[in-house]
Amino acid sequence: MKNDNKNKVDLTIMGMLDSNIASTDLILLAQQKSISARNELVENISDMFLSPEGRLTEHERALMNDILAKLINSVEKSVKKELSSRLANADQVSSDLAKQLASDSIDIAGPMLRKSSVLKDEDLIEIIRNRSDAHRMAIAIRSYVSDEVSSELIDHGSEDVVEALIRNENAEISELSMKYLVAESKNVDRFQEPLLNRQDLPIELAHRMYWWVSAALRRKIVLDYNVDDVVIDDLLEMATKTALRQHEVTDSVMLAALKLAREMAAADELDAFFLQNCLRQEKVNLFVASLSEMCGLDVKIIWRSMRERTGESLAIIMKSLDVDRDRFASLFLLIAQSRSGGRARATSLVKSIVSLYDDIKVKNAKVAVRHWQRDFRYQNAMSDIKDTT
Repeated sequence: MKNDNKNKVDLTIMGMLDSNIASTDLILLAQQKSISARNELVENISDMFLSPEGRLTEHERALMNDILAKLINSVEKSVKKELSSRLANADQVSSDLAKQLASDSIDIAGPMLRKSSVLKDEDLIEIIRNRSDAHRMAIAIRSYVSDEVSSELIDHGSEDVVEALIRNENAEISELSMKYLVAESKNVDRFQEPLLNRQDLPIELAHRMYWWVSAALRRKIVLDYNVDDVVIDDLLEMATKTALRQHEVTDSVMLAALKLAREMAAADELDAFFLQNCLRQEKVNLFVASLSEMCGLDVKIIWRSMRERTGESLAIIMKSLDVDRDRFASLFLLIAQSRSGGRARATSLVKSIVSLYDDIKVKNAKVAVRHWQRDFRYQNAMSDIKDTT
């Protein structure tokens, strides 16, 4: 039965050649059963198929696609590799032939997966789901990847594949997938830098990443994610402050500090000078409560920014309040001294943080703080949901 089917294929090929392409040599090659003859036949047909003179008609090219598809499984691996390399840049290749080559072992499929524009999204998705991670990697670095294909790569690919996809500037990534990748980057450090380098990363997601990326990447977020024409809803600010006031603080000292800070805010007596005096008098809880009231951030975020050695989070918060640079430098040193038992900070670190402070735009800092407000409320809401399930 196998030989009968093979003979039928041979007769079909000979009929195509005899009726459409006048070449005695090709017909003779088709009549031979040896692998070498098959290899030579494929090479000759592919040469005709890719002829720059364009001497084949559209009908003849269709026949060539059919012939190559029928011969492809009966030739040596080296011939298939050469054929895949040749056809990868050809747009006249049939979808079936392209898919056949792209589904083969990776050393054959690679050129087609990386370069062929003939492969459809559904072809690529099928290969992603059913072939190896090496196949997925080849797809991830294509000159164009649709968001549907990207989603499949994220679902089925290894960290290597996903990182390659993120680094591919020509890969479309949907908003939902981007949110997932940002969440994953909290635990997968290698995703952080390429995500922040993507032009399509939404600003709010960059700000969400702020707390878990390295100091170098935090600086990039602050300096590179300029915000233009962003309208902040005043109702959001009111809702945030209300939520913060309702937030329970178990520490009685902090409760008292918050109460005093709110009273002073109502009397319009909170400012950077008052913050400085709080630190000089070692009233750290009142400093935290007052800064929380001034910028609308939860006290947990204020404490976190104070524990951060580089001071970059504190710089953003203070810049959002448009605090004078000299006052900020003084506040930074007072916080650093309280954290280190009064020991002086390195001059280089102070110069570095003050230089960063000069570079931060007040507008960008305000937007960053607004996003931190929203992120914190969202995290609290998710915690509440988990507690009730």
